[in-house]
Amino acid sequence: MTTPAHAHEFESHRPRLFGLAYRMLGSAADAEDAVQDAYLRFSGTDRTAVEQPAAWLAKVVTNLCLNRLTSARARREQYPGTWLPEPVTTYGGTLGPLESAEQRDAVSMALLVLLERLTPTERAVYVLREAFAYGHREIAAVLDLSEANCRQLYRRAARRVTAPEGRFETTPERQEELVTSFLAAARDGDMAGLEKLLTVDATWWSDGGGKVSAALRPIEGRDKVVRFLAGGRERFAAGLDYTVAEINGATALVAWAGDTLVGIVAFEVRDGLIAHMRAVLNPDKLKFAGRRLTRS
Repeated sequence: MTTPAHAHEFESHRPRLFGLAYRMLGSAADAEDAVQDAYLRFSGTDRTAVEQPAAWLAKVVTNLCLNRLTSARARREQYPGTWLPEPVTTYGGTLGPLESAEQRDAVSMALLVLLERLTPTERAVYVLREAFAYGHREIAAVLDLSEANCRQLYRRAARRVTAPEGRFETTPERQEELVTSFLAAARDGDMAGLEKLLTVDATWWSDGGGKVSAALRPIEGRDKVVRFLAGGRERFAAGLDYTVAEINGATALVAWAGDTLVGIVAFEVRDGLIAHMRAVLNPDKLKFAGRRLTRS
């Protein structure tokens, strides 16, 4: 039976466990479910058998996520249009401290998309090593693998996850400046202004999940992105209000219809310009962020 002390002990680990599960799954909803399942296991376990709760819980959550990833991959193969990770607010320690550019990059939408290239086990090794600074011996204990195997899996994962170009160079202030300038130009239909903000190879992805209207394929190249945005000017100018917020460690554009969150656009910046834009419009993927954001 769970006592208040045991419940309090678990809650002290919850943010870290959620951060682990989210990086593993790319879904806040699935991460919350995994953490809740871990709580149920923790509450039903003899405490004398748990010498190190933090390590025990990390192992449980990692293995719960590995089980979920297999079915998640199958669902994503049938996903209508582009699949993007579920956006999360990252101020207030939702995914742990983000005090450095490296820590912010580790939860970026761009990196989470790249992690989709990995097998479930490669992803677990990479996340534990990169995001939580686990040693290979600790990772081996979590995954019940040999240390040598974990080293090999990490090297393979690191090769497959190519680092986004030009990361770590843009200040939060410059990010916010770019996002607000982007919104102003899009609202005004200022094609020349948009062109100045985007890299030549800029790309726009939309994730509507078959629930709302969204581009089913990436819009690739600055000229095509500008025409796409100019053609949809009314979506920026009429009926919606916009705020900016820290989403996945960077400044993002948040769209509101009244008090309802209807979209989040994450921006990837390279060489001081906007390189990639990822618009999450699927209402199911906006629930977690919607509970934490306000139209202020």
